[in-house]
Amino acid sequence: MTEIITAELVSIDEPLGADKRAVIEALAQRVAAQGRADDGARLAADAWAREEKDETGLPGGIAIPHAKSAAVTQASLAFARLAPPVDFGAPDGGADLVFLIAAPDTAAEEHLAVLSKLARSLMRDDFTAGLRQATTADEVLEIVRGAIADEPAPATEGAAPTSRREAAAAASRNEGALTIDGRPARIVAVTACATGIAHTFMAADALTASGVAEGVDLVVEPQGSSGYKAIDQRIIDEADAVIFAVDVDVREQARFAGKPVVRSGVKRGIEQPAQLIAEAVAAASDPTAARVSGTAAATSADAAPRASLGGSVKRALLTGVSYMIPFVAGGGLLIALGFLLGGYNVTDNAQNVVLSNTLWNLPTTDITSSLGPLGQYLGSVAFVIGNASMAFLVPALAGYIAYGLADRPGIAPGFVAGSVAGLMGAGFIGGIVGGLLAGLAGWWLNSLDTPRWLRGLMPVVIIPLLASIFASGLMLLVLGGPIAWLMSVLTTWLSGLTGTGVIILGVVLGLMMCFDLGGPINKVAYGFATANLAAGIAGDDRYLQIMAAVMAAGMVPPLAMALASTVLGRGLFTGAERENGKAAWLLGAAFISEGAIPFAAADVFRVIPAAMAGGAVTGALSMFFAVTAKAPHGGVFVFFAIEDFWLWLLSIAIGTLISAVLVVVLKRFARRTPVAADVSAEPVTA
Repeated sequence: MTEIITAELVSIDEPLGADKRAVIEALAQRVAAQGRADDGARLAADAWAREEKDETGLPGGIAIPHAKSAAVTQASLAFARLAPPVDFGAPDGGADLVFLIAAPDTAAEEHLAVLSKLARSLMRDDFTAGLRQATTADEVLEIVRGAIADEPAPATEGAAPTSRREAAAAASRNEGALTIDGRPARIVAVTACATGIAHTFMAADALTASGVAEGVDLVVEPQGSSGYKAIDQRIIDEADAVIFAVDVDVREQARFAGKPVVRSGVKRGIEQPAQLIAEAVAAASDPTAARVSGTAAATSADAAPRASLGGSVKRALLTGVSYMIPFVAGGGLLIALGFLLGGYNVTDNAQNVVLSNTLWNLPTTDITSSLGPLGQYLGSVAFVIGNASMAFLVPALAGYIAYGLADRPGIAPGFVAGSVAGLMGAGFIGGIVGGLLAGLAGWWLNSLDTPRWLRGLMPVVIIPLLASIFASGLMLLVLGGPIAWLMSVLTTWLSGLTGTGVIILGVVLGLMMCFDLGGPINKVAYGFATANLAAGIAGDDRYLQIMAAVMAAGMVPPLAMALASTVLGRGLFTGAERENGKAAWLLGAAFISEGAIPFAAADVFRVIPAAMAGGAVTGALSMFFAVTAKAPHGGVFVFFAIEDFWLWLLSIAIGTLISAVLVVVLKRFARRTPVAADVSAEPVTA
């Protein structure tokens, strides 16, 4: 695997730029110039997206920007020794040794293992000293290839980096050793970064070295992209505490259930390993310390309430909306199909038609379908199934909000609280409140230090029982009535909107749908529309108008980017963007707002304002024309569920043209310093 780096990928004391973005772009272009990536700009964008999530500068003048990218065709290392150093966010200053680690998004395990070896070598002083003393590219190659060819001194994945006997010996030599009951503390640790290539193994080696220095019996499990070897369960059972130095969820977290735990990001495992070990030893002796959840695992869910209640609630709300959407989308489309087959009076007796007839005994009276008795029957079947799906809307919203906070033990209390909210007439607002109450109650109960014999009952009996009593009891006794009153006031206000008020509502909804293209603001607007779709189908056209406006506005960004990049301003977009623009036509037509994300990721300050302008106009026009939609998704493909379809299309066309023209004008005249990373690339969730 020595071909992973070549002399052409090495830069010694060359000026690559004054900031880290310029350095990343220069190294990415060097990788592309050697035929190892088919789009250097996209590789740079992917590496920069990773850098924005978490800076890659490390103590000792090192930086390791990295990414898995579809642009990479061959796993590669690009190296630069910089003079002067460039700030990559390390706590002790700039970096003069920079490795760009570029891996294909489908990298083979052997490639990932080689890249991981390189990252681990950066923790060795002899390796970095050699790179600083090298005078030619060939010398750098020799040093790097030697590190890749040889197994680093620290331990391999999942194995104890030092034996228990060695740890005990180190403890006897170290007067300040961290001990419990007169013996070296026993700590197990898991390290994992988003890409699973670099930080994962560097943190593992830093913790290992610090454990030896502190005289602690420490076993580390790096969970990398190339796989991982699980720590022996006996070692976990004997451990005093656990360290999770991770940026992603721990795999098979239930193995560590009940252990005192210290959590941090993976970079802290590299920069402050001794402090993490000391905190873990302290947690082992602290009966109030946080413990690993006994459920199947959601590291982020367990950690979030301790780290940031607001962030945890936000994630839970998005989780609830995301899980609710399939119920609404499937149910709404089935209801729309029911109207298409059975006629718009199918709601009058659909249940009776289904229960009283069969395919072999079709209805003979009250035929409202233009397709005759068969259409009446099939339309009624579709409507009944869709209506049943829609009935889960609020319970599913509440249940999965609770799941986002408390993992699986929160689902049952959340569903029950959502059902109670529906019973009280509290609607989707009641579902949100009930889900949050159930989730917080479930999370708190799950954090209790319970006896081992009781832990097995907690997630399946105790937590669902007590959290249901708490959340649903509060809804019934205290909160349900006021929330139902609030929903009544909101309904009255919407019903009273006329003229300018309706148009302003359309503008607001359009702006929200285009602001973050599937993010929290977009989800709030879409959740509001879908949560009230059942009320619209039951006869309140105002909610059907809101659904139509929301869907129309959400279609504008991808359609506008398609129009701008393939027709109006082809020369202002890269080749990759023009290709994305072709796909965006279909994505926009199907109401998939995320089709505009590649354009927004590359040029957010020109794309998003343009999209919002067109979306606002479309939302306003749709409301002005009083277009209604009985389907929550599907775009033009659910034309049969949209009344005044041609006026709806006109609203979309006008907004699309406004956004497309505006983004072309902004790209042509609102110039900014060009950077190679202006490409169409979804931010890599590395």
